[in-house]
Amino acid sequence: MIDDQFYSGKTQVFWVCDVLLKQRTITHQTEIEEVRGWRLGAIIHRLIHDNGWPIHAEYLGSHNVAHYSLKAEVDRAAIRFPPSARSLAKQEEVQ
Repeated sequence: MIDDQFYSGKTQVFWVCDVLLKQRTITHQTEIEEVRGWRLGAIIHRLIHDNGWPIHAEYLGSHNVAHYSLKAEVDRAAIRFPPSARSLAKQEEVQ
Protein backbone atom coordinates (compact mmCIF):
# COMPACT_ATOMS: atom_id res chain seq x y z
CA MET A 1 0.00 0.00 0.00
CA ILE A 2 1.33 3.43 -0.94
CA ASP A 3 1.24 6.20 1.62
CA ASP A 4 -0.80 9.18 0.36
CA GLN A 5 1.95 11.53 1.55
CA PHE A 6 4.25 10.04 -1.07
CA TYR A 7 2.17 11.66 -3.81
CA SER A 8 0.90 14.81 -2.12
CA GLY A 9 4.21 16.37 -1.13
CA LYS A 10 5.13 19.74 -2.60
CA THR A 11 7.41 18.42 -5.31
CA GLN A 12 8.86 20.14 -8.34
CA VAL A 13 6.03 18.64 -10.42
CA PHE A 14 3.49 20.09 -7.99
CA TRP A 15 5.20 23.49 -8.21
CA VAL A 16 5.19 23.47 -12.04
CA CYS A 17 1.50 22.53 -12.17
CA ASP A 18 0.61 25.13 -9.55
CA VAL A 19 2.40 28.05 -11.22
CA LEU A 20 1.11 27.14 -14.68
CA LEU A 21 -2.47 27.04 -13.36
CA LYS A 22 -1.86 30.50 -11.90
CA GLN A 23 -1.14 31.67 -15.48
CA ARG A 24 2.53 32.36 -14.81
CA THR A 25 5.19 32.02 -17.47
CA ILE A 26 8.19 30.09 -16.19
CA THR A 27 11.71 29.30 -17.31
CA HIS A 28 14.40 26.97 -16.06
CA GLN A 29 15.88 29.94 -14.18
CA THR A 30 12.53 30.51 -12.43
CA GLU A 31 12.53 26.89 -11.28
CA ILE A 32 16.11 27.14 -10.01
CA GLU A 33 15.38 30.33 -8.07
CA GLU A 34 12.06 29.27 -6.56
CA VAL A 35 12.43 25.54 -5.86
CA ARG A 36 16.07 24.76 -6.68
CA GLY A 37 14.94 22.37 -9.40
CA TRP A 38 16.85 21.25 -12.47
CA ARG A 39 14.40 19.26 -14.58
CA LEU A 40 11.83 21.74 -15.89
CA GLY A 41 12.10 20.56 -19.51
CA ALA A 42 11.52 16.94 -18.45
CA ILE A 43 8.54 17.90 -16.28
CA ILE A 44 6.99 19.95 -19.10
CA HIS A 45 7.55 17.07 -21.54
CA ARG A 46 5.75 14.62 -19.24
CA LEU A 47 2.89 17.03 -18.55
CA ILE A 48 2.35 17.44 -22.30
CA HIS A 49 2.84 13.84 -23.42
CA ASP A 50 1.63 11.83 -20.42
CA ASN A 51 -1.07 14.12 -19.07
CA GLY A 52 -2.18 16.11 -22.12
CA TRP A 53 -1.48 19.54 -20.69
CA PRO A 54 -1.80 22.31 -23.32
CA ILE A 55 1.49 24.04 -22.60
CA HIS A 56 2.87 26.74 -24.86
CA ALA A 57 6.64 27.08 -25.24
CA GLU A 58 8.22 30.24 -26.58
CA TYR A 59 11.98 30.39 -27.16
CA LEU A 60 13.42 33.85 -26.55
CA GLY A 61 16.76 35.59 -26.54
CA SER A 62 20.06 34.77 -28.12
CA HIS A 63 20.25 31.51 -26.14
CA ASN A 64 16.69 30.41 -27.09
CA VAL A 65 15.55 30.13 -23.48
CA ALA A 66 12.25 28.26 -23.21
CA HIS A 67 9.41 30.21 -21.58
CA TYR A 68 6.52 27.90 -20.66
CA SER A 69 2.92 28.87 -20.01
CA LEU A 70 -0.48 27.22 -20.01
CA LYS A 71 -2.46 28.04 -23.13
CA ALA A 72 -5.24 30.51 -22.37
CA GLU A 73 -7.98 28.43 -23.99
CA VAL A 74 -7.43 25.43 -21.69
CA ASP A 75 -10.42 23.55 -20.26
CA ARG A 76 -9.13 23.38 -16.70
CA ALA A 77 -11.69 20.73 -15.75
CA ALA A 78 -10.26 18.41 -18.41
CA ILE A 79 -6.65 18.58 -17.21
CA ARG A 80 -5.22 15.27 -15.97
CA PHE A 81 -3.00 15.78 -12.95
CA PRO A 82 0.11 13.74 -12.16
CA PRO A 83 -0.04 11.92 -8.79
CA SER A 84 2.08 14.50 -6.94
CA ALA A 85 -0.21 17.35 -8.00
CA ARG A 86 -3.65 15.75 -7.61
CA SER A 87 -4.48 17.99 -4.68
CA LEU A 88 -4.49 20.89 -7.19
CA ALA A 89 -7.35 19.19 -9.06
CA LYS A 90 -9.45 19.41 -5.90
CA GLN A 91 -8.59 23.11 -5.57
CA GLU A 92 -9.69 23.64 -9.19
CA GLU A 93 -13.07 22.00 -8.44
CA VAL A 94 -13.69 24.38 -5.52
CA GLN A 95 -13.01 27.55 -7.52
